[in-house]
Amino acid sequence: MKPSPRKEDPKDIHPKPNFPTSKVEGPGHENDLNPRADHGEESYKGYGRLKDCAAIITGGDSGIGKATAIAFAREGCNVLISYLPEEEDDAKDTEKWVTKAGCKCVRMPGDLKEEDYCKKMVDKCMSEFGKLDILVNNAAMQVDREEIKDVPSQEFEDTFKTNVFSMFWTCKYAMGKMEKGSCIINTASIQAFQPSPILLAYAATKAAIVNFTKSLAKQAMQKGIRVNCVAPGPVWTPLIPSGLPEENVKSFGKKSEFERPAQPVEISPLFVFLASKDASYVTGEVYGATGGSTPL
Repeated sequence: MKPSPRKEDPKDIHPKPNFPTSKVEGPGHENDLNPRADHGEESYKGYGRLKDCAAIITGGDSGIGKATAIAFAREGCNVLISYLPEEEDDAKDTEKWVTKAGCKCVRMPGDLKEEDYCKKMVDKCMSEFGKLDILVNNAAMQVDREEIKDVPSQEFEDTFKTNVFSMFWTCKYAMGKMEKGSCIINTASIQAFQPSPILLAYAATKAAIVNFTKSLAKQAMQKGIRVNCVAPGPVWTPLIPSGLPEENVKSFGKKSEFERPAQPVEISPLFVFLASKDASYVTGEVYGATGGSTPL
């Protein structure tokens, strides 16, 4: 009989590098990952902590967004997921798992770099569910460049629009619809505190997200809305093979204390906690899950 995870060495409960996965063109897809990521499809168990809630999750087609959508659904929450049109197959798989949990999943493809799309996303949630209880700003763009001279100005702008501007726009329109007791959860990264030189644009956006979270939390609490942030370390998602050099992909997570990257299912419980009443006295906080490299 296999020992329970509680009695297993946490370093050994998920795959370790070196990984056979190689670099691919972005945006990445689940099929680009070898081994496949674990989003909790077979393992996450819900306890009704988000019963009858409605949530928006950006980047809900794969990675942390997909794991969060599955976890939220198993906690009783209907979800609207946003994603790029070319990620339709992954989004349909997320929908399958959400529906299987007995909740509704609204798929909304589009480009978060467009303010109008962010507004329509909030309006769609209201028309489909009649409310918006939880907003998860999770989608991100990441491209590796060796030197600043290699970073195209348009790419730098697109990274900020995807990671920061979309968060601003979505929060701006969402807060007008959210009632007391609602919450916003943003996804930052260890890159906000320990930036990699090859991720100049991405790391800068993640630092901005941390600062934005702490500022907005003070405003939002006046309306009874909590705002928090999750800052993961290395997580095995399609962002990795599409946003890092091949040698980094193969050894991804090896330098963490766990000697491996996290799987998305290991991050999603933080989102559930921050969305639930268990976190009723938590706002303006940054929760790290960095594999032992927490810089906070």
